[in-house]
Amino acid sequence: MLLLVGLGNPGEKYRRHRHNVGFMAVDAIAEARGFGPARAKFQGEIREGDSGGAKALILKPQTYMNDSGQSVSAAMRFYKLTPADVVVFHDELDLAAGKIKAKLGGGTAGHNGLRSIDEHIGADFHRVRIGIGHPGDKTRVTGHVLGDFAKSDYDWLDPLLAAMAKSAGFLVESDARFATAVALALAPPNPGPAPNAGGQTAAQTPPTPQSPNNSMTDALKSIFKIKNGNE
Repeated sequence: MLLLVGLGNPGEKYRRHRHNVGFMAVDAIAEARGFGPARAKFQGEIREGDSGGAKALILKPQTYMNDSGQSVSAAMRFYKLTPADVVVFHDELDLAAGKIKAKLGGGTAGHNGLRSIDEHIGADFHRVRIGIGHPGDKTRVTGHVLGDFAKSDYDWLDPLLAAMAKSAGFLVESDARFATAVALALAPPNPGPAPNAGGQTAAQTPPTPQSPNNSMTDALKSIFKIKNGNE
């Protein structure tokens, strides 16, 4: 079983906060993959379903961010899981908006939710870091993190959430496979020219030479930075 944990703060006033993007991610997975209804358990909200052929449990701790580890550890004990069975989705201040990193283990980078989980179960859990960008001035950090996503942010946020939901089944295989699948969902290969009215494929105009940054390989690198092991 996988335990998919979304980090955030409970309550309507926090729902659109950048700090709640972890809640948004697991909600998107639950809805897209037909998970069961939410119910209260383990000091959180849980939903049961399937991810990549394996049973999965989605958990949204309702303890507030700083005590998320209490909820996660309670669920782990009940289902007899190990830290390696846990995937935590959370906001990442020092990652550009719309980018992610998927990896096993690592530091907390000052994130109180991660720090709480680390204190309760150790550092050897998977984490999907969802970039919310840095405001550029440390005096603006709190307002940025605890502020609503701007209307323009949904241009990248909605497709990213949909891509993560579509690719969640690959979490069973590896962090790298999941992140690559998300990247491909966001930048699908060019299907080629469409047939013309007569059913024939129109002659292609010779492609304009592209810089290396426009190749699929560099697109994947620029959208997602995939690392394995500890930082």
